[in-house]
Amino acid sequence: MKFSDILGNEGVKQRLRQMVASDKIPHALLFEGPEGIGKLAMARAFAQYVHCQHPTADGEPCGECPSCLQYQTFNQPDTFFVFPIYKRKSGRDSYCDEFIEEWNEFLARNTYADFATWIKILDSGTAKPVIYNNEGDEIIRKISVKSYSSRYKIMILWLPEKMNEQCANHLLKMIEEPYDDTLLLFVSNKPGEILPTIYSRVQRIAMKPLSSSLIAGYLSDKYAVDEVAALSVANLSGGSVSKAEALLDVDEDAHMFLELFKRLMRSAYVKNLRDLKDWSEEVADLKREKCCFFLTYVAKLVRENFIYNMGNRTLNYMTRDEEAFSTKFSPFINERNVDVITAEIDRAVADISRNANSKIVLFDFAIKMIIAIKS
Repeated sequence: MKFSDILGNEGVKQRLRQMVASDKIPHALLFEGPEGIGKLAMARAFAQYVHCQHPTADGEPCGECPSCLQYQTFNQPDTFFVFPIYKRKSGRDSYCDEFIEEWNEFLARNTYADFATWIKILDSGTAKPVIYNNEGDEIIRKISVKSYSSRYKIMILWLPEKMNEQCANHLLKMIEEPYDDTLLLFVSNKPGEILPTIYSRVQRIAMKPLSSSLIAGYLSDKYAVDEVAALSVANLSGGSVSKAEALLDVDEDAHMFLELFKRLMRSAYVKNLRDLKDWSEEVADLKREKCCFFLTYVAKLVRENFIYNMGNRTLNYMTRDEEAFSTKFSPFINERNVDVITAEIDRAVADISRNANSKIVLFDFAIKMIIAIKS
């Protein structure tokens, strides 16, 4: 992994290069920011750069020395990973090393692979992946051993917010009393959930969401998506590549999603509670993740209709079918209700993501649309 493989956050890359150049690398760094912006990739690139025997003049790992070649095969002996797992057998401890094949597949699959992707690869069923207490002893064992071929031993810990308390206490001790030439690289999507005593003792590297133009270019290059469609998806992604890729997958369901959107708004307009109840049950049957994608699609069409209603058509990114519906529907989305509708969508997504009953949440949302589109 090289810095050039990662979109954006050029200031972060330069800051990391300067740490190595000055030989002043903090023993505990936290890469924090939204999911899907390349934080884990940045930590991996930094680790490879630290270990590289012949870094390039422009501040990249050479890609050719023994250490870089080992990184390419996920086999660098002085680099360790800790990540959320599940217990394969009841009553027996499980460790990250037991899942190293799945982890290597995860790293190889996508620079911006997210937690949802990891869960699919892990195939944990109903078990919720965490970093167990016993992993703390294993971390201490690995870090305490003399490095094999490099000056630094590097531990990359993905999602420290998912650590159990005892494991977190092990890490806290290592941060307060660090081993010589040992680097701890934490990567977090939700730094607010990290144990405060750990969070206050690490040097934080804040990474920012990516620009729509960067994400659109990435989608066009990787998936051969046309520029207009790529930019439309990128504008909805919130600066996250993984979310943009998920939204791109949703395009396969675009016709179904449009028909569900039309039905919602038409039934809300005529106050057809029976059909709104049927609609909420039908959408709930899409299952949780796809249901959230659909609501994201609803948010997109609401914004597009608001822009359409304002008369600034050059800023619209809609298909012909979407625009055909919007020519008549857009007057119902205006400055009085656009924020209200968007807020209700966000609330519904948040509730469904937290395992609330999807049918109840969606029916409540649908009823609120009756009032909103009459505003």
